[in-house]
Amino acid sequence: MTNTVSFGYEEVAPEEKTRRVGDVFASVASRYDLMNDAMSGGMHRLWKDRFVRRVKPQPGEQILDMAGGTGDIAFRMAARGASITVADINPAMLEVGMGRAQQRGIDGLVWTEANAEVLQFPDRFFDAYTIAFGIRNVTDIPKALREAHRVLRRGGRFFCLEFSTTQWPGFAEVYDAYSHKLVPKLGKLLADDEDSYRYLIESIRRFPDMPTFERMIGDAGFVRTKVEPLLGGLVAIHSGWKI
Repeated sequence: MTNTVSFGYEEVAPEEKTRRVGDVFASVASRYDLMNDAMSGGMHRLWKDRFVRRVKPQPGEQILDMAGGTGDIAFRMAARGASITVADINPAMLEVGMGRAQQRGIDGLVWTEANAEVLQFPDRFFDAYTIAFGIRNVTDIPKALREAHRVLRRGGRFFCLEFSTTQWPGFAEVYDAYSHKLVPKLGKLLADDEDSYRYLIESIRRFPDMPTFERMIGDAGFVRTKVEPLLGGLVAIHSGWKI
């Protein structure tokens, strides 16, 4: 049997997904805020603020922000005094983030190219691991979750912000129509890139629902797992602890 994974609604070889996802994010990197505005109706900024409040970064903590190349989460956490390592598999995203940090006069962040499935960091190195709108693009999600567990210290915490499936009657149908019909057209109009935006919407539809993903986090070794739905589950904050 051929081992395949989902790339949007397609089934492709794992290495093909990794390559194609890299192409998507290289394409959208310079228009990252535009992309998120299109996909969230501009609400991603509020969700990210709430996410960081849940993480509760503390001065002196070492935090790994995975798939955080453009710096959106890292900038918020660094403002709380934590030491942040920003890791991303895509150098184009890191380049955008480093440029934004320079423009804003934000120093002290560590920027590194890294694959969430095979992290180069030692065991029990970080106090917290964050990933926002990145886990669904990972080729082998269980492997990435196990790596997150490995690099956390005992008592370390895992936080993931990701699109999910809203359970609000009526709203799910409205967002489904908006995302599938309008977001790719916005991508074409504003960024001349319909295909990348279509993939990003399809990747949301293929991502596990909240209970399933919470079980996956537990299977990776985390305890006290929790999920906080936003907008009925359109977006969710998942968390867990390493003991």
